[in-house]
Amino acid sequence: MNRIVTIIPAVILLLIACPFVYSQGELDQQPKVLMRNEQTFGVFLNSNGIGADFQYAKRINARNHTLYRVGLMNVKHPKEIKITNGYYSNKSFVFGKQNYFFALKAQYGHQSELFRKNDAGGLSIRYFLEAGPTIGILKPIYYQIQHTNSTQVFSVVEKFNTSIHQTQIIGKASFFEGFREISLVPGASARVGFTFEYSRMDVVYHALEFGIGMDIYPKKIPIMETELNNFYFMNLFVGYRFGKIIDISEAARSDTWFDKLKEDRKKRKELRQQQKATGEQPDY
Repeated sequence: MNRIVTIIPAVILLLIACPFVYSQGELDQQPKVLMRNEQTFGVFLNSNGIGADFQYAKRINARNHTLYRVGLMNVKHPKEIKITNGYYSNKSFVFGKQNYFFALKAQYGHQSELFRKNDAGGLSIRYFLEAGPTIGILKPIYYQIQHTNSTQVFSVVEKFNTSIHQTQIIGKASFFEGFREISLVPGASARVGFTFEYSRMDVVYHALEFGIGMDIYPKKIPIMETELNNFYFMNLFVGYRFGKIIDISEAARSDTWFDKLKEDRKKRKELRQQQKATGEQPDY
């Protein structure tokens, strides 16, 4: 909650400042894409991890779009602290971490434009809300553990165990250890936020996104063995989104069809000329 309280003033300040920063842009002379869908990719820094997604925005009207989004997010426990065991090695690891946890999300939502940019250096401000099913992916973490006996010192790869692994951890083993033990946890997620689109060209898409998200599962997710685990995750996020604008107007579709027709006629004409030159019977 403290993180939410601290970010709200920053978002408000950004909303106030952006129109003034971009209000003096040059007059936009390029043709406008009025009937538009959007196909974009996004990368995000979350308060509990990082993520990436693909999003398709389908036009409803001039200011509203339906959103279809698929994303993958790495989820961390808030008590994760990296340490090193300098006695054995300089490899860093999180003491007590049992599992990597990833969230694969499919979301459906709505986007509405609040302020429209009118010049080439302008800013479009939108809000969005999305929700949908989530599949949580748990992958066990293995560690290199130092062991000794009466004759030698050796290391083995083992899962973390609080009762026996205290000072013997050398570092994490390969990420691919434990892939056969992956388990899935179904859940649900939702997010709400603002998009600040600043593209100078009307056929490409560049934007920053800010917002808050929530994931919930039917059971506690065992990320850490030594800390309290939760069945829900709330996160703040900031992201960069880029992609292209798809013109869906009748004119654009007609142009595409007409261009194909012209290309087809050109090929047919070249084929007839070639057949005549070789003495073949033209194929009409």
